[in-house]
Amino acid sequence: MSRVTAMELYSKWCSLPDKLRFLFVGGVNASFSYIIFAIAVYLIGQEHYQICVALQWSISSVFSFVNQKFFVFCSKGNWLKEYLKCCTTWVVSYAFNAVILEIIVRYITKNVYVGQIASILLAAVVTYILFKYYAFRHHKH
Repeated sequence: MSRVTAMELYSKWCSLPDKLRFLFVGGVNASFSYIIFAIAVYLIGQEHYQICVALQWSISSVFSFVNQKFFVFCSKGNWLKEYLKCCTTWVVSYAFNAVILEIIVRYITKNVYVGQIASILLAAVVTYILFKYYAFRHHKH
């Protein structure tokens, strides 16, 4: 019986379609983000849900960057360049999330927890597109 090395497992993982990897890793990232949001709402209060979503995005961004870089896009690109592009992506995603959350809380449900679940799922689509075609896009020479 042969042992599979970590690099072989990583190589097999990276050979899966990136949409599949994003669904799995994105689920982990979204769960982590939501937990941060829920804790912030519990500690700060529901009336400050926009502050909570800002805290959530700022705290979860580093966790997300590492996961996106290594486990979704399997990137070997420049750390700093990719991180700065991710920061731009997160600003857009955060703004999208904040606007969608505001619309949901104002017009659909007053429950910020439910609103944020929907907002995170919608923001995930925007984030994937921005990560794939901007932050982790590598030009082929």
